[in-house]
Amino acid sequence: MQSKLKKNRSGRPPKFHEPRHPVTMTLPVRILDQLAEIDPDRTCAVVKITEAVVGNAEGYFKPVELVEMAPGKSLIVIGPSKTWKKIPGLKLIEISPARYLLTITSGMSIEALEVTLRDLLHHLESKKNEPENPILLELLNLLGQKRRAQHLSKAEILIVESNRSAGVSTIPAKV
Repeated sequence: MQSKLKKNRSGRPPKFHEPRHPVTMTLPVRILDQLAEIDPDRTCAVVKITEAVVGNAEGYFKPVELVEMAPGKSLIVIGPSKTWKKIPGLKLIEISPARYLLTITSGMSIEALEVTLRDLLHHLESKKNEPENPILLELLNLLGQKRRAQHLSKAEILIVESNRSAGVSTIPAKV
């Protein structure tokens, strides 16, 4: 049986002791210069940036967290997950790289979201090594705990159509 770690044919020791795959990409010179400031080895720079934004194997990244927006009031902020896009009524607003504000469509109840999450988790549990399971469970537990303690409420946010000719500056966001 062949090891998942490919032997480095150049004779140099491998940079990473985990499965890896060569990738070719074209980047702006400005980005290449910025990568060189982070680490002279561009490969290591890309790994450092990625782990700083989305976390690393040791789990420093919190996939579900509360971010205080006012004294005693927090928003639920989640990390990237393929599963979030599959949940009807759930909308994600990217507020920083790989960090999303969790929102639900108008009219959807918190209880309906919990049931949807529970059903999805039940479906995914058949896939034992599904990396999404702990994230879904963490969000489900947070919602249930806060709802039962009556520490969970909904609020609406304003979303406007961008009209650059109206003289109002806008910051692009993914909705």
